[in-house]
Amino acid sequence: MYRRLRSLRENKKMTQREVAEYLHMSQTGYNQYEIGKNDIPTNILIELSKLYEVPIDYILGVTDINIPYERVNKKN
Repeated sequence: MYRRLRSLRENKKMTQREVAEYLHMSQTGYNQYEIGKNDIPTNILIELSKLYEVPIDYILGVTDINIPYERVNKKN
């Protein structure tokens, strides 16, 4: 999973700092996800899925299919 996260970032030609800013967190905090030191919270997985335009299952390594699901618009 963690190699995939780095690969997705590199394919998007983004730095860890840029992804961290997108997620409103520190670069060090994001790095901990990429190296597998910290588990990724659900809300961060959702944001990464949106950023990289892939399903969360792909980020987690559950599937090799990287075609995003259709998003559900929730009205609160």
